[in-house]
Amino acid sequence: MKATVFLGGGRITAALLAGLRLANYRSPIVVHDRNPHKLRALQKEFSVMVEPNLRSAVSQARLLIIAVRPGDVAAILTEISQAESQAKRARRGGPALIACSLAAGIPFAKLRARLGAPVRWSRAMPSPVARTGNGLTSVTFDRGFPKSARKLVRDFFARVGAVVEVPERKFDAFMVTFSPSHGYHALAALAQSAQKLGLDRYTAFAAASHALADGIISWRQGTESLEGLLHESATPGGIAAAVMNAMDQRGYSKTVARALKAGLARARKNANL
Repeated sequence: MKATVFLGGGRITAALLAGLRLANYRSPIVVHDRNPHKLRALQKEFSVMVEPNLRSAVSQARLLIIAVRPGDVAAILTEISQAESQAKRARRGGPALIACSLAAGIPFAKLRARLGAPVRWSRAMPSPVARTGNGLTSVTFDRGFPKSARKLVRDFFARVGAVVEVPERKFDAFMVTFSPSHGYHALAALAQSAQKLGLDRYTAFAAASHALADGIISWRQGTESLEGLLHESATPGGIAAAVMNAMDQRGYSKTVARALKAGLARARKNANL
């Protein structure tokens, strides 16, 4: 039986494996990494199969997930393209290998150039929150990607949370926006500021996490518009309104916009790796 094969045993692989375990995912999973310590740790924690040999790992794949850093993508794809198993697949006219790259910023054109037909390419950007089963994954598909394979990719990531399909030209913009780092960063800043006002650490984080998480959950689960909720929670002339106005006067929205543009620029640099 063919397996889902991860090339790379880093943080995002671990997060996905944790989410898949919560979802009682039963299909075989194989992880390849050059670091034997990572492989042993993943095998012990998640009971996955591990394979230190790249060629052997690829030969077992039904779905091949490229989960290495962007700077390592070119080298590993070149190595795969030279593998005997890949040559045999092409000579026998067997089914195309379904591959999914998690490498931020690396476009289909670069992936195809390193490892083309009979490989069919998709890209995905899963959130680390996948470890709790509450993740969000954006997916996009290269031209000619089989319909049945689209379902395979979407269903796989749906095990660990919601899935949204985004055109490749908009993929990087989505990526720099959806990261949970925004929430963590805001939580840290809000709680630290509250502590400076005299709250103890526990109370500061309780207040800050309610402000961010519970407020957003209320919006997601309710029917009220965001504008309506803002009006309800920040009465004109009141304390919350004073806080919001001070943030806006200090350039809050412009700071966020500049930050997203910086992330987009970083993604575009990855495209040249």
